[in-house]
Amino acid sequence: MAHNLLFFRKIISDMRRHYIILLVFMTGFLNISSNLETLDDPKMILCYGNSITAGHGLDPEYAYPHVLEQLLNEKGYNYTVINAGLSGETSAGGLTRIDWILRNKVDIFILELGANDGLRGLPLIQTRSNLASIIKKVLKKYPEVEIVIAGMMVPPNMGNDYSNEFMYLYTELATEFDALLIPFLLDGVGGVPELNLSDGIHPNIEGQKIVAENVFNAIKGIL
Repeated sequence: MAHNLLFFRKIISDMRRHYIILLVFMTGFLNISSNLETLDDPKMILCYGNSITAGHGLDPEYAYPHVLEQLLNEKGYNYTVINAGLSGETSAGGLTRIDWILRNKVDIFILELGANDGLRGLPLIQTRSNLASIIKKVLKKYPEVEIVIAGMMVPPNMGNDYSNEFMYLYTELATEFDALLIPFLLDGVGGVPELNLSDGIHPNIEGQKIVAENVFNAIKGIL
């Protein structure tokens, strides 16, 4: 009887030992799986702007944010690019809707707003204040986000002083918030008829490809 009792105690002891080994193995496996899942999750780029970002006059797949995502994936970067452009958007309108846009985590925030303010001749002190407020909201929600400011230009019909101040406000914002500056988002596209729609303002399909390349070349150092 005593022999049988010792035998069963040994079996129970072995079972406990195997259970502990299995538990340790499964815990390690789950941790590895969780880490792999985290590594595989794409990072998020949010393109926040007006009709240039929205891809005015084109299907969404031809707008620069979608082209940028394709370019990133082709080069081996695991990113999702969200197009949060809205045609006709001003800096004030952008400030109004930014809280709703920030519901999902953002790793890189590309701000392309202000051109419609400039075309309307709105006070630049207000444009600058609106853009700064947008950036502050983004940084408050996601302190680790990379801010990218896409500079724009306006025609000189409002006067050279206004045009120069407009262009410089993007540099000021980039300095204030230690952000990455794209001096002119439409570099190589603006003023080139064959790269724009008939309105002469909005990039066509080929123009959007160049805009996507401009953005990629600017941000590749922070990817």
